[in-house]
Amino acid sequence: MRAIGGRAAELWLSGIIVVLDQATKALIRSRLPLHDSLNVVPGMLDITHVRNTGAAFGMLNDMQFRYKAVVMVLIAVLALVAVAIYAMTLPREQRVARFGLALILGGAVGNLIDRAMTGYVVDFVAFNVADSAITVGVVLMLLDVLGVGRAPETV
Repeated sequence: MRAIGGRAAELWLSGIIVVLDQATKALIRSRLPLHDSLNVVPGMLDITHVRNTGAAFGMLNDMQFRYKAVVMVLIAVLALVAVAIYAMTLPREQRVARFGLALILGGAVGNLIDRAMTGYVVDFVAFNVADSAITVGVVLMLLDVLGVGRAPETV
């Protein structure tokens, strides 16, 4: 069966990101008490269970206002819809951008699930799998803007 507009690979990538993101967050929730840390690489990497009630990378985390969780979910849904609509407009030749957007969509859905279900996003290395996917996706989008991975235009 053919995926929407021949975008099966991108849809699979987004789905894999969501599954990995939710699995790692469930593992952190079940194995590491809130605010506890686990040293992974001495002097370099700790995993710490934290809750992010704000936006990306903890922005607005300390700001408290009525219906904050609902507002954050609505903003995330609007951004997700905008990215999805834009992704559907990209031609097949813009592979780098399409995969970048697939990573962004997967990450956005992963974090949206957390926000909608709990009112916060579980972070554990100052970010999570979803945040990592979004960051890599943005880098791929920037590379696309620079023309990396695009077939040269024929005149």
